[in-house]
Amino acid sequence: MGGGLSGLTLALHLRQSLPEASIMVLERHRHPVPHAIHKVGESSVEIAADYFAKVLGLEEHLRKDQLKKFGFRFFFSDGREDIDQVLELGASRFLSAPSYQIDRGIFENHLGVIARERGIEFLDGSAIRDFDLGEDGAAHQVRFERDGQHSVTARWLVDACGRAGLIKRRLGLGRDNGHHATAVWFRVGARIDVNDWSTCEDWLDRCAPRSRWLSTNHLVGEGYWVWLIPLASGSHSVGIVADARLHPTETLNSFDKAMAWLHRRQPRLARDLEGKRAQLQDFRWLKDVSYGCTRVFDGRRRWALTGESGAFLDPFYSPGSDFIAIANTYICSLIARDHRGETAERLARIYERYYLSFYESTLLLYRDQYGLFGDPEVLPVKVMWDYTYYWGILCQLFFQRRLTDVSALSRVSDVLGTTRALNEAIQHLLREWSRRGGREHRPGLIDQAAMPWFAELNRGLTDTLDADQFIERMRTSGQLLNALAREIVDLARARQPDIATAAVERLLSGDSCTAGLLEGVHWRASSRVSERVPARS
Repeated sequence: MGGGLSGLTLALHLRQSLPEASIMVLERHRHPVPHAIHKVGESSVEIAADYFAKVLGLEEHLRKDQLKKFGFRFFFSDGREDIDQVLELGASRFLSAPSYQIDRGIFENHLGVIARERGIEFLDGSAIRDFDLGEDGAAHQVRFERDGQHSVTARWLVDACGRAGLIKRRLGLGRDNGHHATAVWFRVGARIDVNDWSTCEDWLDRCAPRSRWLSTNHLVGEGYWVWLIPLASGSHSVGIVADARLHPTETLNSFDKAMAWLHRRQPRLARDLEGKRAQLQDFRWLKDVSYGCTRVFDGRRRWALTGESGAFLDPFYSPGSDFIAIANTYICSLIARDHRGETAERLARIYERYYLSFYESTLLLYRDQYGLFGDPEVLPVKVMWDYTYYWGILCQLFFQRRLTDVSALSRVSDVLGTTRALNEAIQHLLREWSRRGGREHRPGLIDQAAMPWFAELNRGLTDTLDADQFIERMRTSGQLLNALAREIVDLARARQPDIATAAVERLLSGDSCTAGLLEGVHWRASSRVSERVPARS
């Protein structure tokens, strides 16, 4: 049920796993859908990019018909017009593991075409009217309307209907995850290039190539961030995501309100958009964009949830497509096992436990953290920690195809548990540090590409490891996070001598020492760092 990004990628994944299976996808939109279709989720990160390119074999489409992404980029530009005089965090060059900016209309049209080419019964323009979950081994039944009334039965039923969450609502599986953010977004039919906001050659030359517009550009301030995402169709996606406690929904929930808000918070962007009002393509807002779910896979009753039909985290760091990739991987494994006549009930519980654990550990990056987003002292440290946690732990599980390897997962359960606890303690420490700090601002570029260990962590995603090498890589990642956490503690203490660090220190092993990992991340870390920050242009 549902033939958007999650449903169509799952169908293609299933076709690879089970060439003989009968697969039907029911999608309410007629195809082809418009380019720059009004869906959030245009920016992919490394797991999703690998899933689309390598697992599903869509690399040629991504390279030819989508935009290669120039990483994440952050500007501490709250209330500022002079983009070249604020702190910038990002890479000066492309890193090794690719990711892409995805025009959802172009992508989903392509998925629909190849789904039909591969023998999947893709029925666009289908409105689901009702469904019955089979009991005691009976088939499920779905009733839908498509040029008349129809009914279909199936052994497995997967909900990929997005926020409608048909199965979740039927079974009462939704839950409040404690993270309350409002999102508004719109698209304009013109390019937004932050390089056009400055004529300073030194600032423009910081990046090679001069292609900041290809980044997912984040304009950050206390309690919010603004995204700028280019699309291959020529449109540009603009979004505002804010902690509803600090920026109430009613101040953002129309285009005129959002523009008035931008004039106060991000005046340079607002001025750019004023010249593009006639090219506004759409506008949408959502309250409580983030939500949880108590169940996602049921191997006994043979149903599953993927994409936004289950749980959704936050647009920050673009994890939505990552969790589609993870859920689809688990669902394909379960259906394939059942198709072979093996029981899937116990394995579904194991997969669900891992999936929800990954969700909860990632949620810690967002919940109660929006207050520090405008902090030029603390947010760069947080971003480096969050990247290291993501590339070092979750990405390793996916890139090395170990998500369904229960034996390998059990061998690294101590690493998973320790790093999750350490992540929770670090997020609390960062929040407290920012609450106490002075948020002093200094212009310059924090260049992630200039940090050898960080660039190598990204490059290592492209390695192919055997089972023993994978275990060693995971333990090395745990040690790296341990060393990074120790440096964060030392730095927080240097800035706030009375800050409580015991919760983190209890989790630190004694076999690591500071390794200068944060040099270049934080301009107060050492005199050598501050000397490398460019002077005002």
